[in-house]
Amino acid sequence: MSRDQHELGGASDGRNERRSQGPGDRRGPGNSRGASRDGSRRNARGHERNRRSQQERSYSAQAPAQRRRNSDPARLTAFQALRAVNSEDAYGNLVLPRLVRENRLDRRDAAFATELAYGTMRWQGTWDAVLETCVDRPLDQLDPAVLDALRLGTHQLLAMRVPDHAALDATVGLVRGEVGQGPAGLVNAVLRKVARQSGEEWLDQLAAEQSDELRRMAVRHAHPAWEIRAMRRALRVNGRDTGEIEALLEADNEPPSVHLVALPGLGSLDAAIDDGARPGDLVPDSAVSAGGDVHRIPGTREGVVRVQDAGSQLVARVLAKAPVQDDAGRWADLCAGPGGKAALLAALANERGATLLANEVGEHRADLVRNALAPVPEDAWQVRVGDARDVPGAEPARFDRVLVDVPCTGLGALRRRPEARWRRTPSDVGNLASIQRQLLDAALDVTRPGGVALYATCSPHTAETHDVLQEVLDARGDVEVLDTAELARSAALPGALDGERAVGHEVPGGGTSVQLWPHVHGTDAMFMVALRRRS
Repeated sequence: MSRDQHELGGASDGRNERRSQGPGDRRGPGNSRGASRDGSRRNARGHERNRRSQQERSYSAQAPAQRRRNSDPARLTAFQALRAVNSEDAYGNLVLPRLVRENRLDRRDAAFATELAYGTMRWQGTWDAVLETCVDRPLDQLDPAVLDALRLGTHQLLAMRVPDHAALDATVGLVRGEVGQGPAGLVNAVLRKVARQSGEEWLDQLAAEQSDELRRMAVRHAHPAWEIRAMRRALRVNGRDTGEIEALLEADNEPPSVHLVALPGLGSLDAAIDDGARPGDLVPDSAVSAGGDVHRIPGTREGVVRVQDAGSQLVARVLAKAPVQDDAGRWADLCAGPGGKAALLAALANERGATLLANEVGEHRADLVRNALAPVPEDAWQVRVGDARDVPGAEPARFDRVLVDVPCTGLGALRRRPEARWRRTPSDVGNLASIQRQLLDAALDVTRPGGVALYATCSPHTAETHDVLQEVLDARGDVEVLDTAELARSAALPGALDGERAVGHEVPGGGTSVQLWPHVHGTDAMFMVALRRRS
């Protein structure tokens, strides 16, 4: 008997209907999709109206002895990924692909596991609020593995096209197989309470319990309130309408497109485009994958075609575009790991006969950088292992172009790292800002007079962007801010940063900075500002 037949007594578990829409069709809260395939009407958030009145909620008619005692490989993979993220501080976007390969999932099961795992990570805070009303004890008193299983079950019930009885039966079976028989009863009882309301009804109930609009948005869009406050301020500071905040939050909750880059002079995207990828609309030599296994695209295994967010590609190209007098061809990337920007910079340097010093603080990440740089001729780069803040002592005022892409909260990459929103706290911002200031100082110290340093970070939080810049400018008298917006326009494709996608925030004292946005540019929320060191 097939897995679907075993789960449902011969009926579909809802995955076939979802799959027929394509892997990009996400049914989570906040997504409007109109009518469902069977003709039932859906509200503005994609949930079917009056599901209980339509008597669509039903549970397994199997006797307890007939119910599954384990889970299918797709759900097991999602569970393993969630456990690694929540118990080992693993990164979801790194651990899940490995588990998909290890568990040998086919393309359809891989898509289901990905939607389930990433969706659960994304909505974890909101689903925990639902579970708090359905569990008779504080959630931190539950076995962590049981809590993760409850989160997976809740996501299936409230945000995926999985029939309730399939979600319940499969989740209880997962707990029986991975945790034990005892907790399975608790999971069954809790998820039945969850299933009494649709996802939209739960969101309405939770939002009504909140004291202010910010907290209501936090529930509805699955972001901590402090992050929403910070993002709204970042919109205002960068000259955008704060009313865009909900569009930004919704973009954070959408799975990101997979962006490709061909290393200049080394790779080509022709095969990817022939296979259905579309040319990128922001930077040269880029494309947006059509889906499927990107490692099958010619050039990816050799590293000359790479997966890289278009915003990160623009950062490297802006530094390469900056005007430098008497450029001697000495470039540096002070925080190079894991090596994506360094590889693109090295390829651009190689075209000009320049060389890149790629610095990374740890040996493991330095190995990642070496692997990323391997496709570029060896005489165009070298890797240094050590603290970037120590580089000025060995290489004072030596480099023509310096990139410092500082460690940050990662609030600009929440689409690709869905678990990050629940890991970060406001105190992280202050701790990182101190390091960011020191790293920018080091970058300027290794830049020769007339050379250019580019400060970049994958966070829109103003404490990590404008505040860091202003403090460094206030402390130094040998720096001027360039028109980074003009550099970005010249490095991007013609017209790519015009109109609604225009960038550029004027910095006190002259010059501009650039802030990209997921809901505007389809990229991570990258910030960058170019500075020239004066004599």
